This record gives sequence, structure tokens and C-alpha cells, in this order.
Amino acid sequence: MKKLRVIAFTALCGLAFVSCKKENAADKINTENVAVAAERDANSSKFPVMTFDKTEHDFGNLKQGDVAETIFSFKNTGEKPLVIVNIKGSCGCTVPNDWPREAIAPGASGKFSVKFNSRGKKNLTTQTITVTANTEKGKEIVKIKAMVEVPAATAGVVKKPAVISTKQL
Repeated sequence: MKKLRVIAFTALCGLAFVSCKKENAADKINTENVAVAAERDANSSKFPVMTFDKTEHDFGNLKQGDVAETIFSFKNTGEKPLVIVNIKGSCGCTVPNDWPREAIAPGASGKFSVKFNSRGKKNLTTQTITVTANTEKGKEIVKIKAMVEVPAATAGVVKKPAVISTKQL
């Protein structure tokens, strides 16, 4: 059994020694493929760029229940056409509308509106709007904020929980 192991090991070492050839890896490179890959890599680093006129809008003071609207304008300052896939607010009180559904060429501009409903909000409120597009990051974020004032009639009102008396049962 010991002789069989020695013979197998010797055969394995001999096979490994014979199968190793010294080849130059540089000889296997096709220079035409290198040029094509370099061009592809250069083009893949070019993305559309969304440059906003403002990245945050302050509505100032709003009364609770007011609905306010603003427009975010942007320009494609990149080298490829910009495609907006979706725009979504961080909650149901922030609704984006009217964004361009077609590709925006380099150098062209676009805009979208955002409605903010302050119902149920109070004090300083900040919401984000996420733009999903074919930019390098894939998502661009703009913000809105407002100081929501609660009307005096409801500001100090504290609802007491209903108390059920055991005598009524």
C-alpha cells in the first residue's frame, strides 16, 4: 500500500512538471480587443447629470391644512440623455407631478411640480422627494420644508379618553 502511494505521488508530480509550459500572457492579448474595450469603458463613464435650480424649497409659514405647491427645474448637464423613471415623495402628504416622461437631451431642461398638504403636520416639517433616473447615483434627492402653525383653537385642546363607569355596566 505504501509503494502504491509513492508511485501515485511520483506520477502526480511528474504530470504537474510536464504540463507546465512557460508562455507569455502578453502574447495572447489581441490589440484590437483592447481598443474596443477602452472605447467601451470611456463611454460607460459618461452619465446624464441632473443640475437643479434649487435642491430645497422652503414654503415658510403655513397654517395646518394648507396645500402649497412648488416647481423644481433642472437641466441635463451630462453627456447622455436623461431618463426619469419615477419621482416619489417621502410620505403621502408630498405628491410630485408633471415630470417629463421622454428622454431629456444633454443641455435640455425639464421640471416637475410638488404639492405639499400640511394637514396633520405641525411645527417644522421636512419632506424629501426622490428622483429615480439614469444618473450615476441612480437617485437624486430634493427637499421641501415648512413651518406648520396649528390654529389656536385646536392647539391647546387635549382630548380626554372616554371613561366608562362600572355603574353603567
